[in-house]
Amino acid sequence: MISCSGYDLFEYKLQSIFRIELLYCGMKLILIEDERELASTIISYLEGEDYSIDNTYSYSKAEEMIHLTEYDIALVDIMLPDGNGLVLLEKLKKINPQCGVLIISARDTLDDKITGLGIGADDYITKPFHLAELNARIKSVIRRKHYYGSNEIIFGDLKIDIDKREIFVNNNLIDLTRREYDLLLFFVSNKERVLSKETIFEHVWGDDSNLFDELDFLYTHIKNLRKKITEHSSKNYIHSVYGIGYKFGEHETN
Repeated sequence: MISCSGYDLFEYKLQSIFRIELLYCGMKLILIEDERELASTIISYLEGEDYSIDNTYSYSKAEEMIHLTEYDIALVDIMLPDGNGLVLLEKLKKINPQCGVLIISARDTLDDKITGLGIGADDYITKPFHLAELNARIKSVIRRKHYYGSNEIIFGDLKIDIDKREIFVNNNLIDLTRREYDLLLFFVSNKERVLSKETIFEHVWGDDSNLFDELDFLYTHIKNLRKKITEHSSKNYIHSVYGIGYKFGEHETN
């Protein structure tokens, strides 16, 4: 895990010794926070938990980013130097209604909480906070938004234990690489949706996506994932969609 700063050093040490791995890979987060030291601490901690995270310190840049990328989770400070985070939240929910939103703020008034939750936020955490609590709240939002509140996903003869990062096909435990697991989790989270190759690659590989020959690299990983699943199942869940990308589901797209 990447070390966090003194902001939450004690909590980090406890987690380093006793923590249980609860990894929610394949999720794309954006952090909108103008306190740079706090932002750096949060980013280091969440990257250590294997999240893919973008960040910005301003309202204007955040507005640009939410138009360009479809995020799973947004961490939004409502007090930004060049705009109101609540207004940004409203815009985000119009662009991407499925995005989970957690407000982080030094303001602890009931009115702010009611307003934020009323316009689409899923949770509200007040500064200062422990990083472990922030992580737990993010996981809770992810479970509610993407996995119906459960730590276990069942689709056909597939079962995914999110907490243990274990995949079963017809009750057979299969061994996946980290990227294959991320791919499968992203597919299952977007089942029956046609996903472009570019969307899959950017979401799973994030900032590393420009380091590879995207088409060949993605094809190889999907081929390996398919093979591992079909070794224990008669079903092929990952369907190629000509000229676009892939769809994960029971039936192929015509």
